Amino acid sequence: MAYDRRWRHSLPMARPIRWFTARVLPLWVASFALVPVFLLAESHSEPAEALVAPPLPLETEVMVPPALSVAEPPGDEAIVPEASPLVEVPPVVSGPSFLGKLLSVDPFTGPLSAVDMAEALSPDVPSIAVEPAEPIAPPPMTSLDITLDWYLNPQHATLLIAREKGMFQRRGLDVTLISPADPNVPAKLLAAGRTDLAVGRQPQLHLLAEKGLPLVRVATLIGTPMAGLVLREAPGNGGGELQLEGMRIGHTDIDGRDILLAGLLRSEGGGLDLVETEDTNYSVLDAMREGNIDGILVNQRYLLPRQLADEGIGTYMLRVEEYGIPSYDGLILMANRDYLNGKRDAFRYLLAALEEATLWILNHPEQAWELLIAAEPALDDLAMHAAWLDILPRLALRPAAVDQGRYHRFERYLLDAGIIQTGTSIERLAKDLGALIH
Repeated sequence: MAYDRRWRHSLPMARPIRWFTARVLPLWVASFALVPVFLLAESHSEPAEALVAPPLPLETEVMVPPALSVAEPPGDEAIVPEASPLVEVPPVVSGPSFLGKLLSVDPFTGPLSAVDMAEALSPDVPSIAVEPAEPIAPPPMTSLDITLDWYLNPQHATLLIAREKGMFQRRGLDVTLISPADPNVPAKLLAAGRTDLAVGRQPQLHLLAEKGLPLVRVATLIGTPMAGLVLREAPGNGGGELQLEGMRIGHTDIDGRDILLAGLLRSEGGGLDLVETEDTNYSVLDAMREGNIDGILVNQRYLLPRQLADEGIGTYMLRVEEYGIPSYDGLILMANRDYLNGKRDAFRYLLAALEEATLWILNHPEQAWELLIAAEPALDDLAMHAAWLDILPRLALRPAAVDQGRYHRFERYLLDAGIIQTGTSIERLAKDLGALIH
C-alpha cells in the first residue's frame, strides 16, 4: 500500500516533465545548433526572413505581475492597472515615524517645526541658549597689610618684585605695603592687631618678646646683619682698638642702642656708660651733616655711607658681626602670634610668592633693578643702585626656613649680657610655616 500511494502521487508531476522532454527540449537544442549557421550566413548574404515558429500548445500557467501606473504626456490620462490583490503587511504603529521626523513631515500631525525637528533628532542637546551664561566670578582675594620698617629702599626688593610681578595676586593675595611715618610704630601696630605683618629685625624681636608682646617671626627677607656703626673718622690709634670712649653716638632704635652698640662697647671692656648716646630717630643724614655727633648706629649700613660721600662727608664703618655679636637675620617679617592661626594659609601663599620673587631677582638682577625704579622712581639714584649691588647677594633664598640654632645662640647671648632676664622659647620666637608640623 505504501508503494502504490507514492506512485499515485508522483503521476501528476511526471506528465509535465515527459511533455517538456519530448517537445520543448529538442527545439531549444536545435535552435542553439543553428546559431553559428545564421551568423555565417549574415556575413555573406542578405539577412533571411525570420522563421515563424509554429504555435506550441502550452499547458503551464504563467503568472504575470500587474504593471505599474505609467504617466502619459500632459493631456493624457494615466493608465491605471486593475487592482491587484491586497498583500498582508505588519500592523501600523501609531505616532510619527523616523522617516517623517527626518523629512520634517509627520503624516499624522502634519509638518514639524524647526524646534520640534531638532528635539526629535537630538532631544538631549539644547538647540539654542535662552539666556547668556553668567560671567565667571574671580576668586576672592585675601587682603594683607605689611607695614615697613622705613621708607621703601633696596632692602625691600623681594616685597616690591613680588608685588610688581603679580606673584601675590596669582596666589589670591592683595598685598599693601605701608611706609610708616615713625619707624618705631610698626611693631606697636602689629601687637595691637592693626596690621597683618610688620618688617623688623631679629634683635628687635628678642627685645619685644622679652617685654611680652605676642610677636613671632614668620619670614626672613635678608639673612645677614645689615647694621653698622658709621663714624666720621676712623677710631683708635691704628693699633686695632676701637677707643669709642667719650664719643657722642647716635642711634635710630632701641635694639640698636641696647644690643648692637652695647655689644661693640662690651668688646672694648665697657658698656653704654663709655659714650654719650642720642636718639636721632631716622634723621640720620641731618645728624651727620650738622656734625653734632661723632657717629651713628644704623640698620641700613649699605646706604648711608654712599649718601654722605656724595655730599663730601667721609665715613668709616664698623660691621657689628665682626665685634663679638652673633650673626642674625637682618630683615624679617613678624606676625601677631594671637592671630596667626586664622591667617596661616594666607601667610603660606605669601611665603611662596617671596621665594619665587627672590629666585627671579637672582636670575635677572638688572631687570629686577629696572623694575624697582619703574615702580618707585625715588630709588633711581647712584646711592640706591650701589646699595642694591651690596644687598642683592644677601637676600634670603628660603624665606620660610628658620635657623633655630641662630635664634637660640642670639637669645643666649642676650641672657649672658644681662640685656634680657627671662628669655623666650624658640617656638614662640620663630615659626616655619612651610613645615608640615608646627
